[in-house]
Amino acid sequence: MKKRIVYFLLYFMLLLMISGCGNKGKQSGEYQIFYLNMENTKLVPEFYDSTGATGEELVAELIERLSSAPDSSKLRRTIPENVLVQDFKIDGAWLTIDFSKEYNNLTPTQEVLVRAAIVRTLLQENSFSLIAFTVDSEPLRTKSGFLVGSMNKDSFIENPGEQINSSVETTIGLYFSSEDGTQIVKENRQVHYSTNISIEKLIMEQLIEGPKKSGAKATIPSETKIITITVAEGVCYVNLDNTFQNQNPEIKEEVVLYSIVNSLTELQGVTKVQISINGDTKGKCRYTYELSNMYEYNKNLLMPQE
Repeated sequence: MKKRIVYFLLYFMLLLMISGCGNKGKQSGEYQIFYLNMENTKLVPEFYDSTGATGEELVAELIERLSSAPDSSKLRRTIPENVLVQDFKIDGAWLTIDFSKEYNNLTPTQEVLVRAAIVRTLLQENSFSLIAFTVDSEPLRTKSGFLVGSMNKDSFIENPGEQINSSVETTIGLYFSSEDGTQIVKENRQVHYSTNISIEKLIMEQLIEGPKKSGAKATIPSETKIITITVAEGVCYVNLDNTFQNQNPEIKEEVVLYSIVNSLTELQGVTKVQISINGDTKGKCRYTYELSNMYEYNKNLLMPQE
């Protein structure tokens, strides 16, 4: 009988040990720090036990690790030695990180990898869900001059770098204005695009580019810049610069608005759209439609397909 009790106790203790190992992870302060391989082609994680800090303290701790040499000699530090993190700030769901001007000297491939590694590392802290990069207090831009905008967990492919220059093909539904400016016309467009750009941003870029079929007009001024575009809890937040307000007066305001809304809400996971101008939602799309509102798909303006 005593032997059975001893065996039972040993078995119980073994279960506790296995259970403890299975639960090891974020609960015990273990995080993944994403570094670059020596060839600058992909990200490789190393596990790191934090001091148990949260919020800004944890962000500072993880940034320090990203700026330090990894344990493995086969990996390189994520944030180059000559690039400094000058400041960072958590504001609600947003984390903004400001880098020194040397960040702009990164090659396009290296920059995407560095950005992906930082985002994937820091978003393990759950007190924010969006990250924005600035360089000397100015919003980060690509080498082509386009604003990068905010990033979330879905902004990068699972293993950035292995498909850094690859493209995929897809068909998107775009809504433009009819010739008389009173209805919206749907155009199904087949596009190739880089795996490093979000589908929401792709759609906005294609809308700004304008229609390719006859009988339709562009609704967004061609000079309009996309500042940020993010999706959270089914809402796509589109932040445009004030060039957006230089709309063609011959196109009805609601046509302009719903060309954007209908195009984005065709995406799985997007049910509403909110537009802001330079981050401000206090104004109107033109004269009537409040930017502070969230808009859903509108089939009433759609011109019937022939």
